[in-house]
Amino acid sequence: MSQLYPLKFKTIFKDKIWGGEKIKTVLGKDFSPLPNCGETWEVSGVKGNISVVAEGELEGKSLTDLLDEHKGDLAGNKIYEKFGSEFPLLIKFIDANDDLSIQVHPDDELGKKRHNSFGKTEMWYVMQADAGSTLISGFNQAVDEKVYVEKLESGQIMDILNKEDVSQGDIFFLPAGRVHTIGKGLLIAEIQQTSDITYRIYDFDRVDDKGNKRELHTQEALAALDYKVYPEYKSLYPHTKNEAVKAVSCQYFTTNILDFTENTSRSYADLDSFVIHVCVEGSYDLVSNQQKTAVKKGDCVLIPNAINNIQLETATGFKILETFVA
Repeated sequence: MSQLYPLKFKTIFKDKIWGGEKIKTVLGKDFSPLPNCGETWEVSGVKGNISVVAEGELEGKSLTDLLDEHKGDLAGNKIYEKFGSEFPLLIKFIDANDDLSIQVHPDDELGKKRHNSFGKTEMWYVMQADAGSTLISGFNQAVDEKVYVEKLESGQIMDILNKEDVSQGDIFFLPAGRVHTIGKGLLIAEIQQTSDITYRIYDFDRVDDKGNKRELHTQEALAALDYKVYPEYKSLYPHTKNEAVKAVSCQYFTTNILDFTENTSRSYADLDSFVIHVCVEGSYDLVSNQQKTAVKKGDCVLIPNAINNIQLETATGFKILETFVA
């Protein structure tokens, strides 16, 4: 059996009606021959879009194959017992050259019942924001299903949605059920449950290149929506250098921000989980078991559960989203 090491995967590119050029111009990823790129899937266990190892001795192996072969050594013992060869997280970069549709995702219960799928709780980290960029997260007032339907049918849905001004470094946590959309001009790193179930509520009456409007899921969304209003939708965290800062913690994943200007080491010996690094700024060498992996902005690295200690060596400084399942 091949020895596990920090794994990079081949990027899966997705063209979207709202996609742009930043995947290429900001992240340096060539998505040709696609006309644009709205999303990249960097670590994926979604059926039909399974990640494949990009380099090293395991190059060409799928994430599913690795889970079947290495089990808890890759995923973590408790995680493998629960999920088997289905990887529990999906990591994406999203380039919104136009507003995405207003949408909502089901929770685990509804996802299982309707689609035999997990629900979709997610988080966004804003990597880059054009001047004046906004996004929508949640409602700006308490509504019920009746009020929501009235606003939707009368074309006034935007009146009850919470709009947020956005800057680089902002984080938004979106539990399943929260109405949302990513606004024009944003480049986002997204960490989410493994699910591709989206209920599209409103799409600004856009048409595709054949003149067709995209399908809406008006009825499906009604049971999925959380109609409550919350005092704060942005995840507030201290912007502290050279120490790990916990930014998001939920039952599906925990994400720390590592914003370092100097070399450091990380011990994962107390974790029974894989760890994923999403590099959102700078670059570093990830050193483990005398093996060195070069990591730069836009790279994602899966560190298997069997690797307990790593060193991060940098000349430029770096910012990483460090994610695992607690």
